[in-house]
Amino acid sequence: MINAVGNPQTVLLLGGTSEIGLAIVEEYLRKAPARVVLATLPNDPLREKATDQMKAAGATKVDLIDFDALDTESHPKVIDEAWQDGDVDVAVVAFGLDGDSEELWQNQRKAVLVANVNYTAAVSVGVLLGEKMKAQGFGRIIAMSSVAGERVKRANFMYGSSKAGLDGFYLGLGEALRPFGPRVTVVRPGQVRTKFSAHVAEAPLTVNKEDVAGLAVAASDRGKEIVWAPGPFRFVMIVLRHLPRAVFRKLPI
Repeated sequence: MINAVGNPQTVLLLGGTSEIGLAIVEEYLRKAPARVVLATLPNDPLREKATDQMKAAGATKVDLIDFDALDTESHPKVIDEAWQDGDVDVAVVAFGLDGDSEELWQNQRKAVLVANVNYTAAVSVGVLLGEKMKAQGFGRIIAMSSVAGERVKRANFMYGSSKAGLDGFYLGLGEALRPFGPRVTVVRPGQVRTKFSAHVAEAPLTVNKEDVAGLAVAASDRGKEIVWAPGPFRFVMIVLRHLPRAVFRKLPI
């Protein structure tokens, strides 16, 4: 249970080797020690490194759970395993796929793969997290979305559309859970300096993963529904959302 000063005792990271996800968990561990549950692919070569990183950051215990986002039939077992030693206070949903934007919309197999990981799997675990947290009467979910989903652009519409779906689902989940105690925070970063985005030229307002983590945890602690990273992206997106499509498609973004 979240203690008297607001610090979680157990944090679950779905996408247990995600650089941003691990940075969020580290942000919690800077505030107080906690048990950490990392849910990762069983053959992920970064599992042990992530475990060592969490221990070095101050985790009292690190548990590894096998998690395949595409195997939705296994997700109930994964979430049950995360809860088997007691309540989970914070769950971070931080897994996803991207790829070559031009290839994705012309390759049915890869397009479906991205959609299934970024949206279908996120919905699958979100429903299960909601059930658990509704039953325990408290908890926080932090869902990693993207500004790419706020107004989907031609340049990466496969990825952006999948994030738009995730974003809408978790905002709705937050509304549904609100009367029962749990809170959901949707994080909308722009470009973040990680291996995930290393293949893309750095854009204006690019931030470090630690910056995203600090904003995400602070927003979750305050019960905020949405946070942009960096903060000024909120105002950029207000403008972009209201541009006519004829103007929007001409922008060099």
